[in-house]
Amino acid sequence: MSTIGVLALQGDFREHIQKITDLGHTAIEIRRTSEIDSIDGLIIPGGESTTVARLEKVTSELKTTTSDSLPLFDAVKLAIRNGMPVWGTCMGSIILAKDIEGSTQGRIGLMDISVRRNAFGPQRVSSQIDLNIEALGIQSYPCIFIRAPLFIQAGKDVEVICEYKGGFVMAAEKKMLATAFHPELTNDLRVHKYFLEMI
Repeated sequence: MSTIGVLALQGDFREHIQKITDLGHTAIEIRRTSEIDSIDGLIIPGGESTTVARLEKVTSELKTTTSDSLPLFDAVKLAIRNGMPVWGTCMGSIILAKDIEGSTQGRIGLMDISVRRNAFGPQRVSSQIDLNIEALGIQSYPCIFIRAPLFIQAGKDVEVICEYKGGFVMAAEKKMLATAFHPELTNDLRVHKYFLEMI
């Protein structure tokens, strides 16, 4: 059984916690650097990326001291570089991305993707789109897009898992997973299972 942390600074972290619990694993809220050492993987949920970036200032260089002495996002960076699996959904994928089109906002910036924010329009035109995602099986997946980003470029080590709208909306690189949509808002557990299999 794995222990999954869900970044709980802002956003829909409770829904992710419920899904991980439904799958028989332990899920805990993460708000402090000291909590990173107790988890096997981390989910960065949907929410507002600029708000989270302001809540937790991302520094440009990692210190080499223990994780307890680092700012939260730097501790997350260090854990990812040391092999901890991480999954960003919607806002979380923006925080993970190396490049945010037209923005210099704070980010973790370790996944070699470029994202376009709000590519699916404002919140009032949020939608569910059923997409065929081969990695999840033959049944289509109900992708919920809420002010969602579109991934528009990928580095050579990035696996594009689902293409859509001239870009892509699900991708993986090493132990990092990104989805532009919100699996935690559906009754379908397949993306959460996919992430757990990365651990």
